[in-house]
Order: sequence, then C-alpha cells, then structure tokens
Amino acid sequence: MQTVTAVAHRGDPYLFRENTIDSLRSALDRGADAVEFDVRLTRDGVPVLLHDETLKRLWEQDRPLRSLSADEVRGLTEGGVPTLAEALAATDGARAMVDLPGRVDRRTARTIVDTIEQCGAADRVYYCAGAEAMLAVRAADPSAEIALTWTTLAPPRPAVLEAVRPRWLNYRFSLVDRVLAERVHLGGQLLSVWTPDTRRSMRRLIDLGVDSITTNRIDTLCALRKA
Repeated sequence: MQTVTAVAHRGDPYLFRENTIDSLRSALDRGADAVEFDVRLTRDGVPVLLHDETLKRLWEQDRPLRSLSADEVRGLTEGGVPTLAEALAATDGARAMVDLPGRVDRRTARTIVDTIEQCGAADRVYYCAGAEAMLAVRAADPSAEIALTWTTLAPPRPAVLEAVRPRWLNYRFSLVDRVLAERVHLGGQLLSVWTPDTRRSMRRLIDLGVDSITTNRIDTLCALRKA
C-alpha cells in the first residue's frame, strides 16, 4: 500500500473539541503528518481558530466572531479558542494546513500570511480554500503552497490554475474516482481529499492513488497505513 499523507481534520475532534490546542496535539501524538485547522479574524484583526461564523455550535455563545475582539473571544470561551500564533507554537515542527472558510479578501489574507511569517512557520504551512481565497493568498505570498479546494467534477479552468498555481487539488472524497485521480496527476498537481472517516473509504482512496487524506479519524488512517 502506497504512503499517503495523513492530515488531521481540525485536530482529533472525536477526542477533543475541534480547532483547540488539545485537539491538535492529540492528532500529532496519534501519528498525523499534518494538522488542518480553520482560521478567521476577530473584530480587531487577530487570526483565531474557528470554522463557524459564530461561537454558538462549539462554545454555546451565539455571537458572531467578527463582532468580538480577541480578548472577548478568550473570555467567552475561557481561552478555548486559540490564536493562530498559539496554534503554530503548539504544533511546532509539524505541517499545518490552514483552511480559510468564508469570504477572504486581500487584507484578511495578508494578515494571516504575515502572522504565519512572523511565527517563523511559513516553510511548514500550506493553505486550502476555494479559488477566491486562494487568489488572495497568492497575492499576499507568491511562494505560498496552496491546496485549491474544488467541489465539482468539472476541472478548474486553465486560467484559474495559472493564477492560483496550486500544488494540490483538494476534493471532497466522494467525488474522487480513478478518472479524476489520473486527470489531476496528469495536470501536474497532487491530489488531496476530505473527509473520509471509514476504513473502507480510506482504503478505496489510497488504492486510487490519492496523495493526501484529511480525516476526523486520524487513528484509523494511521492504523491503515501500518497494516
């Protein structure tokens, strides 16, 4: 069985709350090659780890992140929502896939890229999201490693690929078949997928030749690689 990169989706969310320091550390302790986490900005422009627009689902606070300062977020979650800088420090030495949910303009991308560079982590971070967000990242960092998230079977237009220059194409796992895998590789990109959580799905994808799997069940994927 070929080696596939094991990426932990928001850390280890079946053991710890997603996008928290404990979740990220647990995933790395259980064998993840990289951790994936979501980054958004607070009202005062601090990048923090949160997938949703509000704190309601995870923290039972029905408050939009954009309406809160970083200090307010820390108080409402008892320090549970880490800043991007804290997450990078906690995962020092490990690869990090930074997902940028929601609308990402150039100013937002610049803030996130600058934070990563200031933390000395630019060489181990890569970014994933749709074309608009990744164009903003490319403008902020011409050398950034990008995984372009693509959600349809129709391939990205050549103009998009030329502008974004992704190293990876990042697909929902259910879309991937042998034809798509071969097309991605023939185009010169690596193929990453998200988020299969069963051993059967993971094995199918590995057999198809995917290069990276992002999963909520990092223990299952790492055990499958060892089998």
